[in-house]
Amino acid sequence: MKIFLTGGTGFIGQPLTRTLMQRGWEVIALVRNPDSAEAKVIQTLGAQLVRGDVTDRDSLREAMADANVVIHNAALYKFGITKQMHDLMRAVNVQGTKNTLELAVELGIPKIIYVSTILVFGDPGDVVADETFQRRVPPQSYYEQTKTEAHEYAVKLQQQGVPIIIACPAGVIGPGDPSNLGYLVRLYVRGLLPPVLFAANGRRAHVYVDDVAEAIVRCCEYGRVGEAYILSSGIMRHQDMFSLWKQTPGGFKKTLFWMPNSMAMLFNRMAEPVERLLGLPIVFSGEFALAAFASWQFSAAKAEHELGMRFRSVEQAFLDTLEAERAIAQKNKC
Repeated sequence: MKIFLTGGTGFIGQPLTRTLMQRGWEVIALVRNPDSAEAKVIQTLGAQLVRGDVTDRDSLREAMADANVVIHNAALYKFGITKQMHDLMRAVNVQGTKNTLELAVELGIPKIIYVSTILVFGDPGDVVADETFQRRVPPQSYYEQTKTEAHEYAVKLQQQGVPIIIACPAGVIGPGDPSNLGYLVRLYVRGLLPPVLFAANGRRAHVYVDDVAEAIVRCCEYGRVGEAYILSSGIMRHQDMFSLWKQTPGGFKKTLFWMPNSMAMLFNRMAEPVERLLGLPIVFSGEFALAAFASWQFSAAKAEHELGMRFRSVEQAFLDTLEAERAIAQKNKC
């Protein structure tokens, strides 16, 4: 098969490209800068690079024209962005999705895979939700808002008969994770994560990045048009997550203090402008705190049944992530 792929250079995109190539399929990857290190990685894997941007619909047309499958994986994922970045996030996450899906419809592409997120369902509270769950609360971050709008548009097209399959990964973890949690993992394995934490009772479904790649490919192979599939290794409470980390080599082995939510929110809101002023990655922010307090509990039973997926356990997903990040940290010391 010939695959047209957006977002191939990213955290999910690189293992996704590798998995597609292992199937023996031809991958045409849309990239903004073919000379970037990330683009060179997927080119080495065998992908054909095409310069373009999802915000520029015409730049997709020629490369997409004769694809058997379009996989739209491109997105801008950040918490704590400035108001000035809102327009860019909306352009990529909402308009970029519309551009890609609408062009695929125009060109008559027989199968379209859209990579969404569990955040589009909202915080389900004490419920372990599945694909039928209906949002009960408003979005808590601009990322969640834009991805929800894009997801709703993809569902609207599905209802009109467009051959779209939606993949909804849980919190994706693995080596090189650019998210806030990924930074905390790297701090831990380097012995730099402080023994003061927050959101002990927050819960989240997680999934290992290589399993996400495999599941997306299985959406191409076995997914039913018009359906959505949650991708998850399982649910873990934050306090249990940190307890698991402490069983492996790394930083602190005792948590001296768990901040109450009000204190944690104040800390995150105060940390955000300081991080920005110092030119640091925005790890702590009000949006990150709200996401951490929530209970993102989701089941992947449908993907396991219909796609034949066997996700590694959430415990193994974290152990694999920690081991890989330790290896990277050790290599960087040499």
